[in-house]
Amino acid sequence: MAKYFDVHPDNPQPRSIRQIADSVREGALIAYPTDSCYALGCRLGSRDGIERIRTIRHLDDRHHFTLVCQDFAQLGQFVRIDNNVFRAIKASTPGSYTFILPATREVPRMLQHPKKKTVGVRIPDHVVTQALLAELGEPLLSSTLLLPDEEEPMTQGWEIKDRLDHVLDAVVDSGDCGTEPTTVVDFSGGEAEIVRQGAGDVSRFE
Repeated sequence: MAKYFDVHPDNPQPRSIRQIADSVREGALIAYPTDSCYALGCRLGSRDGIERIRTIRHLDDRHHFTLVCQDFAQLGQFVRIDNNVFRAIKASTPGSYTFILPATREVPRMLQHPKKKTVGVRIPDHVVTQALLAELGEPLLSSTLLLPDEEEPMTQGWEIKDRLDHVLDAVVDSGDCGTEPTTVVDFSGGEAEIVRQGAGDVSRFE
Protein backbone atom coordinates (compact mmCIF):
# COMPACT_ATOMS: atom_id res chain seq x y z
CA MET A 1 0.00 0.00 0.00
CA ALA A 2 1.37 3.41 -1.03
CA LYS A 3 1.86 6.15 1.56
CA TYR A 4 -0.10 9.30 0.75
CA PHE A 5 1.51 12.72 1.27
CA ASP A 6 -0.72 15.80 1.08
CA VAL A 7 1.81 18.57 0.44
CA HIS A 8 1.05 22.30 0.30
CA PRO A 9 1.68 23.53 -3.29
CA ASP A 10 3.30 26.83 -2.31
CA ASN A 11 4.79 26.10 1.11
CA PRO A 12 5.72 22.39 1.20
CA GLN A 13 5.88 21.02 4.74
CA PRO A 14 9.58 20.30 5.47
CA ARG A 15 8.72 17.19 7.49
CA SER A 16 6.77 15.67 4.60
CA ILE A 17 9.51 16.53 2.11
CA ARG A 18 12.11 14.86 4.35
CA GLN A 19 9.97 11.74 4.68
CA ILE A 20 9.49 11.50 0.91
CA ALA A 21 13.21 12.01 0.26
CA ASP A 22 14.11 9.38 2.87
CA SER A 23 11.77 6.89 1.23
CA VAL A 24 13.37 7.53 -2.17
CA ARG A 25 16.84 6.96 -0.68
CA GLU A 26 15.59 3.66 0.71
CA GLY A 27 14.48 2.51 -2.75
CA ALA A 28 10.87 3.73 -2.97
CA LEU A 29 9.04 4.29 -6.24
CA ILE A 30 6.90 7.41 -5.99
CA ALA A 31 4.35 9.32 -8.04
CA TYR A 32 4.90 13.07 -7.81
CA PRO A 33 3.63 16.26 -9.50
CA THR A 34 5.68 18.40 -11.88
CA ASP A 35 5.05 21.54 -13.94
CA SER A 36 3.81 19.41 -16.84
CA CYS A 37 2.05 16.39 -15.30
CA TYR A 38 2.56 13.59 -12.76
CA ALA A 39 5.68 11.47 -13.04
CA LEU A 40 7.01 8.22 -11.62
CA GLY A 41 10.28 8.68 -9.79
CA CYS A 42 12.97 6.69 -7.98
CA ARG A 43 16.60 6.99 -6.97
CA LEU A 44 19.13 7.38 -9.77
CA GLY A 45 20.83 4.00 -9.31
CA SER A 46 17.74 1.95 -8.44
CA ARG A 47 17.62 -1.04 -10.80
CA ASP A 48 14.45 -2.23 -9.07
CA GLY A 49 12.83 1.19 -9.58
CA ILE A 50 13.69 1.17 -13.28
CA GLU A 51 12.19 -2.27 -13.79
CA ARG A 52 9.04 -1.29 -11.88
CA ILE A 53 8.59 1.81 -14.06
CA ARG A 54 9.08 -0.30 -17.20
CA THR A 55 6.51 -2.80 -15.94
CA ILE A 56 3.91 -0.16 -15.04
CA ARG A 57 4.28 1.66 -18.36
CA HIS A 58 5.09 -1.38 -20.59
CA LEU A 59 8.34 0.22 -21.80
CA ASP A 60 11.17 -1.41 -23.74
CA ASP A 61 14.90 -0.70 -23.40
CA ARG A 62 14.79 2.02 -26.09
CA HIS A 63 12.76 4.32 -23.84
CA HIS A 64 14.54 7.45 -22.70
CA PHE A 65 14.33 7.85 -18.96
CA THR A 66 14.65 11.40 -17.63
CA LEU A 67 16.93 12.72 -14.91
CA VAL A 68 14.92 15.43 -13.17
CA CYS A 69 17.49 17.90 -11.83
CA GLN A 70 17.30 20.71 -9.32
CA ASP A 71 19.33 23.22 -11.33
CA PHE A 72 21.59 23.72 -14.32
CA ALA A 73 24.77 22.96 -12.37
CA GLN A 74 23.41 19.53 -11.39
CA LEU A 75 22.20 18.86 -14.93
CA GLY A 76 25.69 19.57 -16.26
CA GLN A 77 27.15 16.66 -14.27
CA PHE A 78 25.15 14.12 -16.28
CA VAL A 79 25.16 15.35 -19.90
CA ARG A 80 27.66 16.85 -22.34
CA ILE A 81 26.62 20.26 -23.66
CA ASP A 82 28.39 22.44 -26.24
CA ASN A 83 28.17 26.24 -26.17
CA ASN A 84 25.27 26.69 -28.59
CA VAL A 85 23.17 24.04 -26.90
CA PHE A 86 24.14 25.45 -23.49
CA ARG A 87 22.61 28.83 -24.32
CA ALA A 88 19.40 27.32 -25.71
CA ILE A 89 18.83 25.06 -22.71
CA LYS A 90 19.85 27.69 -20.16
CA ALA A 91 17.26 30.09 -21.58
CA SER A 92 14.52 27.45 -21.34
CA THR A 93 15.03 26.23 -17.78
CA PRO A 94 13.37 25.76 -15.44
CA GLY A 95 10.40 24.80 -17.57
CA SER A 96 8.32 22.10 -19.22
CA TYR A 97 11.08 20.71 -21.43
CA THR A 98 13.01 17.45 -21.57
CA PHE A 99 16.33 17.57 -23.42
CA ILE A 100 18.01 14.50 -24.88
CA LEU A 101 21.79 14.79 -24.73
CA PRO A 102 24.91 12.60 -24.71
CA ALA A 103 25.35 11.07 -21.25
CA THR A 104 28.48 11.46 -19.12
CA ARG A 105 30.07 8.64 -17.13
CA GLU A 106 27.98 9.74 -14.13
CA VAL A 107 24.91 8.18 -15.76
CA PRO A 108 24.52 4.43 -15.13
CA ARG A 109 24.66 2.50 -18.39
CA MET A 110 21.25 0.96 -17.75
CA LEU A 111 19.71 4.45 -18.02
CA GLN A 112 21.32 5.32 -21.33
CA HIS A 113 19.80 4.66 -24.74
CA PRO A 114 21.50 1.38 -25.74
CA LYS A 115 22.75 2.66 -29.11
CA LYS A 116 22.92 6.44 -28.82
CA LYS A 117 24.33 6.57 -25.24
CA THR A 118 22.00 9.47 -24.53
CA VAL A 119 19.72 10.36 -21.63
CA GLY A 120 16.87 12.80 -21.04
CA VAL A 121 17.29 15.67 -18.55
CA ARG A 122 14.99 18.40 -17.29
CA ILE A 123 14.67 21.11 -14.63
CA PRO A 124 11.04 21.50 -13.54
CA ASP A 125 9.41 24.78 -12.55
CA HIS A 126 7.43 23.33 -9.63
CA VAL A 127 7.76 24.33 -5.96
CA VAL A 128 7.16 20.89 -4.46
CA THR A 129 9.42 19.07 -6.91
CA GLN A 130 12.18 21.62 -6.34
CA ALA A 131 11.87 21.19 -2.56
CA LEU A 132 12.11 17.43 -2.93
CA LEU A 133 15.15 17.65 -5.22
CA ALA A 134 16.88 20.04 -2.82
CA GLU A 135 16.31 17.67 0.09
CA LEU A 136 17.35 14.63 -1.94
CA GLY A 137 20.58 16.23 -3.18
CA GLU A 138 20.57 14.29 -6.47
CA PRO A 139 18.31 13.92 -9.53
CA LEU A 140 15.19 11.80 -9.57
CA LEU A 141 15.09 9.11 -12.23
CA SER A 142 11.69 9.74 -13.80
CA SER A 143 9.17 8.87 -16.46
CA THR A 144 5.80 10.46 -17.25
CA LEU A 145 2.93 8.72 -15.46
CA LEU A 146 1.21 7.65 -18.64
CA LEU A 147 -0.36 4.22 -18.41
CA PRO A 148 -0.44 1.76 -21.33
CA ASP A 149 -3.30 2.31 -23.81
CA GLU A 150 -4.19 5.68 -22.27
CA GLU A 151 -3.77 8.91 -24.23
CA GLU A 152 -3.37 11.34 -21.32
CA PRO A 153 -1.28 11.19 -18.13
CA MET A 154 -2.95 10.88 -14.75
CA THR A 155 -3.43 14.23 -13.00
CA GLN A 156 -5.09 13.62 -9.62
CA GLY A 157 -3.15 12.34 -6.62
CA TRP A 158 -6.14 10.56 -5.09
CA GLU A 159 -6.86 8.76 -8.38
CA ILE A 160 -3.23 7.65 -8.66
CA LYS A 161 -3.36 6.36 -5.08
CA ASP A 162 -6.59 4.50 -5.85
CA ARG A 163 -5.46 2.90 -9.12
CA LEU A 164 -1.76 2.25 -8.43
CA ASP A 165 -1.82 1.62 -4.69
CA HIS A 166 -0.46 -1.91 -5.16
CA VAL A 167 2.56 -0.95 -7.33
CA LEU A 168 3.77 2.32 -5.78
CA ASP A 169 5.41 3.07 -2.43
CA ALA A 170 4.25 6.69 -2.12
CA VAL A 171 2.02 9.28 -3.81
CA VAL A 172 2.77 13.00 -3.44
CA ASP A 173 -0.32 15.18 -3.88
CA SER A 174 -0.04 18.98 -4.04
CA GLY A 175 -3.23 19.71 -5.96
CA ASP A 176 -3.67 20.16 -9.67
CA CYS A 177 -0.66 20.07 -11.94
CA GLY A 178 -0.47 20.13 -15.71
CA THR A 179 -2.12 17.56 -17.95
CA GLU A 180 0.36 17.80 -20.81
CA PRO A 181 3.76 16.07 -20.87
CA THR A 182 6.95 18.03 -21.48
CA THR A 183 8.13 19.10 -24.89
CA VAL A 184 11.04 16.80 -25.79
CA VAL A 185 13.97 18.30 -27.70
CA ASP A 186 16.80 16.07 -28.95
CA PHE A 187 20.13 17.91 -29.04
CA SER A 188 22.28 14.79 -29.28
CA GLY A 189 23.13 15.58 -32.90
CA GLY A 190 24.05 19.19 -32.19
CA GLU A 191 20.86 20.68 -33.69
CA ALA A 192 17.44 20.88 -32.07
CA GLU A 193 15.06 18.13 -33.16
CA ILE A 194 11.53 18.27 -31.72
CA VAL A 195 10.72 14.70 -30.68
CA ARG A 196 7.45 15.52 -28.92
CA GLN A 197 5.47 18.75 -28.81
CA GLY A 198 4.09 19.19 -25.31
CA ALA A 199 3.68 21.82 -22.61
CA GLY A 200 6.82 23.80 -23.51
CA ASP A 201 6.74 26.33 -26.36
CA VAL A 202 8.55 24.81 -29.35
CA SER A 203 8.97 28.05 -31.33
CA ARG A 204 12.30 28.90 -29.68
CA PHE A 205 13.82 25.68 -31.08
CA GLU A 206 12.42 25.82 -34.62
